[in-house]
Amino acid sequence: MSLAAARPYEYELPQDLSKLALVIIDMQRDFMEPGGFGDALGNDVLRLQAIVPTLKQLLDTFRAMGLPIVHTLECHQADLSDCPPSKLNRGKGALKIGDSGPMGRILVAGEAGNGIIPELAPLPGEIVIMKPGKGAFYGTPLGSILLEKGITHLLITGVTTEVCVQTTMREANDRGYECLMVEDCTESYFPEFKQATLEMVRAQGGIVGWTAPAASIFQALAAASKSQMSGVTAPV
Repeated sequence: MSLAAARPYEYELPQDLSKLALVIIDMQRDFMEPGGFGDALGNDVLRLQAIVPTLKQLLDTFRAMGLPIVHTLECHQADLSDCPPSKLNRGKGALKIGDSGPMGRILVAGEAGNGIIPELAPLPGEIVIMKPGKGAFYGTPLGSILLEKGITHLLITGVTTEVCVQTTMREANDRGYECLMVEDCTESYFPEFKQATLEMVRAQGGIVGWTAPAASIFQALAAASKSQMSGVTAPV
Protein backbone atom coordinates (compact mmCIF):
# COMPACT_ATOMS: atom_id res chain seq x y z
CA MET A 1 0.00 0.00 0.00
CA SER A 2 1.37 3.43 -0.95
CA LEU A 3 0.01 6.62 0.58
CA ALA A 4 0.25 10.18 -0.71
CA ALA A 5 0.27 13.05 1.77
CA ALA A 6 -2.99 14.82 1.03
CA ARG A 7 -5.91 16.68 2.55
CA PRO A 8 -8.11 15.95 4.42
CA TYR A 9 -6.01 12.80 5.04
CA GLU A 10 -3.68 10.47 3.16
CA TYR A 11 -4.73 9.24 -0.27
CA GLU A 12 -4.21 5.54 -0.85
CA LEU A 13 -2.99 4.57 -4.30
CA PRO A 14 -4.33 1.29 -5.68
CA GLN A 15 -1.99 -1.69 -5.26
CA ASP A 16 -2.25 -2.23 -9.01
CA LEU A 17 -1.12 1.13 -10.39
CA SER A 18 -2.76 0.39 -13.75
CA LYS A 19 -6.04 1.23 -11.97
CA LEU A 20 -4.84 4.83 -11.49
CA ALA A 21 -5.43 7.29 -14.34
CA LEU A 22 -4.24 10.85 -14.88
CA VAL A 23 -7.08 13.04 -16.18
CA ILE A 24 -6.01 16.29 -17.86
CA ILE A 25 -8.95 18.62 -18.36
CA ASP A 26 -9.19 21.06 -21.27
CA MET A 27 -5.60 22.26 -21.61
CA GLN A 28 -6.56 23.69 -24.97
CA ARG A 29 -5.46 26.80 -26.78
CA ASP A 30 -8.96 28.33 -26.60
CA PHE A 31 -8.50 28.66 -22.83
CA MET A 32 -4.74 29.05 -22.52
CA GLU A 33 -3.67 31.53 -25.19
CA PRO A 34 -4.48 35.08 -26.29
CA GLY A 35 -7.12 35.14 -29.01
CA GLY A 36 -9.08 32.20 -27.64
CA PHE A 37 -12.39 31.93 -25.85
CA GLY A 38 -10.97 32.63 -22.40
CA ASP A 39 -9.38 35.82 -23.68
CA ALA A 40 -12.61 36.84 -25.43
CA LEU A 41 -14.42 36.57 -22.11
CA GLY A 42 -12.01 39.12 -20.65
CA ASN A 43 -9.78 36.79 -18.65
CA ASP A 44 -6.03 36.90 -18.08
CA VAL A 45 -5.17 33.66 -19.85
CA LEU A 46 -1.52 33.86 -18.86
CA ARG A 47 -2.52 32.89 -15.31
CA LEU A 48 -3.30 29.38 -16.48
CA GLN A 49 0.12 28.80 -17.99
CA ALA A 50 1.81 28.67 -14.58
CA ILE A 51 0.78 25.02 -14.09
CA VAL A 52 2.15 23.75 -17.40
CA PRO A 53 5.70 22.76 -16.24
CA THR A 54 4.45 20.77 -13.23
CA LEU A 55 1.64 19.17 -15.19
CA LYS A 56 4.10 18.25 -17.94
CA GLN A 57 6.31 16.57 -15.33
CA LEU A 58 3.33 14.59 -14.02
CA LEU A 59 2.32 13.62 -17.55
CA ASP A 60 5.88 12.49 -18.33
CA THR A 61 5.92 10.41 -15.14
CA PHE A 62 2.71 8.61 -16.08
CA ARG A 63 4.07 7.99 -19.56
CA ALA A 64 7.34 6.60 -18.22
CA MET A 65 5.42 4.26 -15.90
CA GLY A 66 3.00 3.16 -18.62
CA LEU A 67 -0.05 4.33 -16.65
CA PRO A 68 -3.40 5.40 -18.14
CA ILE A 69 -3.77 9.00 -19.32
CA VAL A 70 -6.98 10.80 -20.29
CA HIS A 71 -7.06 14.15 -22.08
CA THR A 72 -10.29 16.10 -22.52
CA LEU A 73 -11.35 18.89 -24.86
CA GLU A 74 -14.45 20.99 -24.52
CA CYS A 75 -15.72 21.33 -28.06
CA HIS A 76 -18.71 21.14 -30.37
CA GLN A 77 -19.56 19.88 -33.81
CA ALA A 78 -19.20 22.35 -36.66
CA ASP A 79 -22.98 22.79 -36.96
CA LEU A 80 -23.25 23.36 -33.18
CA SER A 81 -26.05 20.80 -33.00
CA ASP A 82 -24.59 19.50 -29.72
CA CYS A 83 -24.46 22.96 -28.13
CA PRO A 84 -27.67 23.86 -26.28
CA PRO A 85 -28.99 27.40 -26.88
CA SER A 86 -28.59 28.18 -23.19
CA LYS A 87 -24.84 27.64 -23.52
CA LEU A 88 -24.50 29.16 -26.95
CA ASN A 89 -26.25 32.42 -26.16
CA ARG A 90 -25.17 33.05 -22.57
CA GLY A 91 -22.82 35.92 -21.83
CA LYS A 92 -21.93 39.08 -23.72
CA GLY A 93 -18.29 38.57 -24.63
CA ALA A 94 -16.61 39.75 -27.79
CA LEU A 95 -16.89 36.24 -29.22
CA LYS A 96 -19.24 33.35 -28.56
CA ILE A 97 -19.11 29.64 -29.35
CA GLY A 98 -18.88 29.05 -33.09
CA ASP A 99 -17.72 32.56 -33.96
CA SER A 100 -14.50 33.01 -35.91
CA GLY A 101 -11.54 34.19 -33.87
CA PRO A 102 -7.78 34.50 -34.36
CA MET A 103 -7.38 30.71 -33.96
CA GLY A 104 -10.45 29.63 -35.91
CA ARG A 105 -14.00 29.06 -34.76
CA ILE A 106 -14.38 29.18 -30.98
CA LEU A 107 -14.77 25.77 -29.25
CA VAL A 108 -15.36 23.93 -32.51
CA ALA A 109 -13.70 20.54 -32.88
CA GLY A 110 -10.76 20.49 -35.28
CA GLU A 111 -10.12 24.23 -35.20
CA ALA A 112 -6.61 25.40 -34.28
CA GLY A 113 -7.76 26.97 -31.04
CA ASN A 114 -9.43 23.75 -29.97
CA GLY A 115 -6.16 21.85 -29.97
CA ILE A 116 -4.32 20.92 -26.78
CA ILE A 117 -1.26 23.09 -26.17
CA PRO A 118 1.90 21.57 -27.69
CA GLU A 119 3.62 20.96 -24.35
CA LEU A 120 0.84 18.55 -23.31
CA ALA A 121 -0.22 17.17 -26.69
CA PRO A 122 -1.53 13.59 -26.50
CA LEU A 123 0.59 10.74 -27.79
CA PRO A 124 -0.83 7.88 -29.85
CA GLY A 125 -2.74 5.48 -27.63
CA GLU A 126 -3.65 8.05 -24.99
CA ILE A 127 -7.37 8.57 -24.43
CA VAL A 128 -8.83 11.81 -25.80
CA ILE A 129 -12.38 12.71 -24.79
CA MET A 130 -14.32 15.30 -26.78
CA LYS A 131 -16.92 16.69 -24.39
CA PRO A 132 -19.80 19.05 -25.16
CA GLY A 133 -20.32 20.06 -21.53
CA LYS A 134 -18.33 21.02 -18.49
CA GLY A 135 -17.99 17.51 -17.05
CA ALA A 136 -15.99 14.81 -18.82
CA PHE A 137 -18.67 12.13 -18.30
CA TYR A 138 -21.71 13.90 -19.75
CA GLY A 139 -22.32 12.97 -23.39
CA THR A 140 -19.02 11.07 -23.70
CA PRO A 141 -17.77 7.46 -23.58
CA LEU A 142 -15.44 8.16 -20.63
CA GLY A 143 -17.40 6.10 -18.13
CA SER A 144 -17.42 3.00 -20.30
CA ILE A 145 -13.72 3.41 -21.14
CA LEU A 146 -12.71 3.62 -17.49
CA LEU A 147 -14.91 0.64 -16.65
CA GLU A 148 -13.42 -1.43 -19.45
CA LYS A 149 -9.89 -0.64 -18.27
CA GLY A 150 -10.69 -1.39 -14.63
CA ILE A 151 -9.69 2.09 -13.48
CA THR A 152 -10.77 2.95 -9.93
CA HIS A 153 -8.62 5.98 -8.98
CA LEU A 154 -8.32 9.33 -10.76
CA LEU A 155 -5.82 12.17 -10.44
CA ILE A 156 -7.65 15.20 -11.78
CA THR A 157 -5.84 18.20 -13.26
CA GLY A 158 -6.34 20.98 -15.79
CA VAL A 159 -8.52 24.06 -16.21
CA THR A 160 -10.49 25.71 -14.96
CA THR A 161 -10.53 24.55 -11.35
CA GLU A 162 -14.02 25.68 -10.41
CA VAL A 163 -15.75 24.80 -13.68
CA CYS A 164 -14.71 21.80 -15.80
CA VAL A 165 -12.23 20.35 -13.30
CA GLN A 166 -14.60 20.45 -10.36
CA THR A 167 -17.56 19.27 -12.44
CA THR A 168 -15.61 16.25 -13.65
CA MET A 169 -14.45 15.42 -10.14
CA ARG A 170 -18.00 15.56 -8.81
CA GLU A 171 -19.25 13.38 -11.66
CA ALA A 172 -16.50 10.86 -10.97
CA ASN A 173 -17.15 10.88 -7.23
CA ASP A 174 -20.83 10.09 -7.83
CA ARG A 175 -19.73 7.12 -9.94
CA GLY A 176 -17.57 5.69 -7.16
CA TYR A 177 -14.09 6.76 -8.25
CA GLU A 178 -11.46 7.71 -5.67
CA CYS A 179 -10.50 11.19 -6.86
CA LEU A 180 -7.65 13.49 -5.99
CA MET A 181 -7.27 17.01 -7.40
CA VAL A 182 -3.60 17.91 -7.89
CA GLU A 183 -3.38 21.39 -6.42
CA ASP A 184 -0.52 22.81 -8.49
CA CYS A 185 -1.71 21.13 -11.70
CA THR A 186 -5.01 22.98 -11.85
CA GLU A 187 -5.69 26.68 -12.21
CA SER A 188 -8.42 29.29 -12.53
CA TYR A 189 -8.66 32.78 -13.99
CA PHE A 190 -9.76 33.74 -10.45
CA PRO A 191 -7.42 32.64 -7.62
CA GLU A 192 -10.16 32.92 -5.03
CA PHE A 193 -12.33 30.50 -7.03
CA LYS A 194 -9.53 27.94 -7.12
CA GLN A 195 -8.97 28.16 -3.39
CA ALA A 196 -12.68 27.88 -2.66
CA THR A 197 -12.94 24.78 -4.88
CA LEU A 198 -10.03 23.07 -3.12
CA GLU A 199 -11.69 23.73 0.22
CA MET A 200 -15.08 22.48 -0.99
CA VAL A 201 -13.98 19.15 -2.45
CA ARG A 202 -11.93 18.14 0.60
CA ALA A 203 -14.38 19.43 3.23
CA GLN A 204 -16.27 17.15 5.62
CA GLY A 205 -13.75 14.35 5.47
CA GLY A 206 -13.30 14.49 1.70
CA ILE A 207 -16.92 14.74 0.62
CA VAL A 208 -15.86 14.91 -3.03
CA GLY A 209 -12.27 13.70 -2.70
CA TRP A 210 -8.72 14.67 -1.83
CA THR A 211 -6.30 17.42 -2.80
CA ALA A 212 -2.51 17.31 -2.74
CA PRO A 213 0.48 18.99 -4.39
CA ALA A 214 2.22 17.16 -7.21
CA ALA A 215 5.26 16.53 -5.00
CA SER A 216 3.18 14.19 -2.84
CA ILE A 217 2.08 12.27 -5.93
CA PHE A 218 5.63 11.89 -7.25
CA GLN A 219 6.78 10.58 -3.87
CA ALA A 220 3.89 8.11 -3.59
CA LEU A 221 4.33 6.86 -7.17
CA ALA A 222 8.05 6.32 -6.60
CA ALA A 223 7.36 4.35 -3.42
CA ALA A 224 4.63 2.29 -5.12
CA SER A 225 6.86 1.54 -8.10
CA LYS A 226 9.71 0.47 -5.83
CA SER A 227 7.36 -1.76 -3.86
CA GLN A 228 6.07 -3.43 -7.02
CA MET A 229 9.59 -4.05 -8.28
CA SER A 230 10.67 -5.60 -4.97
CA GLY A 231 7.69 -7.94 -5.14
CA VAL A 232 8.69 -9.35 -8.52
CA THR A 233 10.18 -12.84 -8.26
CA ALA A 234 13.40 -13.22 -10.20
CA PRO A 235 13.30 -15.88 -12.93
CA VAL A 236 14.96 -19.21 -12.06
